[in-house]
Amino acid sequence: MGRFARGGAMVGALVLTASLALTGCGGDQKKPEFVSGAQQTGAPAAAATTDAPSPQAVAPLTVNPADGDDDRPISSEIRAKIPGGGEVTKVVLATADGDTVEGQLRRDGSSWVPSKPLKYKTRYTATVTGTGTDGQSHQGTSSFTTMAKPKSMIGSGLYMFSGKTYGVAMPVVAEFSPGIPKKDRAAVQKRMFVQTDPPQPGAWHWLYNGTQAYYRAPEYWKPGTTITVRLALAGIPLSNGRYGNVDRTATAKIGRSFEMKVDNATKRMTVYQDGAVIRTLPVSLGKESTPSSSGTMVVMEKKESTVFDTRDEPDPDNQYVTKIDFAQRLTWGGEYIHSAPWSEGVQGRENVSHGCVNVSMANGRWLFARTLIGDPVTVRGTERKLVPGNGWTAWSMSWSEFVEGSALPVPEGGAGPAF
Repeated sequence: MGRFARGGAMVGALVLTASLALTGCGGDQKKPEFVSGAQQTGAPAAAATTDAPSPQAVAPLTVNPADGDDDRPISSEIRAKIPGGGEVTKVVLATADGDTVEGQLRRDGSSWVPSKPLKYKTRYTATVTGTGTDGQSHQGTSSFTTMAKPKSMIGSGLYMFSGKTYGVAMPVVAEFSPGIPKKDRAAVQKRMFVQTDPPQPGAWHWLYNGTQAYYRAPEYWKPGTTITVRLALAGIPLSNGRYGNVDRTATAKIGRSFEMKVDNATKRMTVYQDGAVIRTLPVSLGKESTPSSSGTMVVMEKKESTVFDTRDEPDPDNQYVTKIDFAQRLTWGGEYIHSAPWSEGVQGRENVSHGCVNVSMANGRWLFARTLIGDPVTVRGTERKLVPGNGWTAWSMSWSEFVEGSALPVPEGGAGPAF
């Protein structure tokens, strides 16, 4: 495989919610052949002199997709091989009409990735230029045609939106319906691009059933970080006969550091901003029969006012319809931080909730005004451990545990950007 150079101008270039039947006070479970060189003709042999030797033919640069290929996925990347090795320095990809496609070379030199999905049932010509280890210039071209739009696709989602500001624990959350088969996850993961400014290493982690993949750094994001995401999945073929439906992109910001830590032993929440304690609040957690989950969660959703309706619970004691103020979702199973004026008398002393973190009306309002989606909430000391996938659980495991869930090898300390 010829090595792609990083330098030089490059021209041419569902949201599925995990449905977990876990008790919670909310009760709203959200279920990518050309020979270069001159050849003299027409001159008689007697005219040849030793002063002007004939140029030698240069070995061909091989391009993939190969010339004449048909039914190529619209996720195809351009690869090239220079005999004896070398560096590809330029790629031009264009349609028959002359429209060029922008793209970037991967840092590892393995391929050139179009910056957007190719069009279905369209003929493209790739012209690749490179320099061999012998110093000779090599060029190759290939014309190929993409496939028709497939009938069977896999739904996908991205829980991040351009222009939004998130908390320091906001993972990049990719979701798939149905889940990605285990043998396809490495290929899919290689098409999920994350770049941060300032640069921070990271890794992906897959849930066991392939319905979600989280991306995070070894530590919380640095405040002020810009995160740019592209899930380049449109047209990617899977082993189950399905294809990725669309590319999803987002560029978002990370705000100030804001953390909430809840200790069941003291029944207190300690609130930190930029590392300093700014308030301590009394809380009431889940009672023994409906305990709160211990682990690190993040704020997933905020509702200033909502209604908790748990009438579908099998246990009559857990069936109710209640108006709730200042609700902040932590799990898909229905655990929230919310105001609970009915438990203010025991907050700080006794657990009486159905799994939520109860705070007073005043403290609920105060918290709600300050939190962002993606702020971390750590609960410890309860009777139940947070179930992976019950919410955005990327931070409820150590870094070493997290990287074990990657479908690709992760360098020590985390991987850098693909481009």
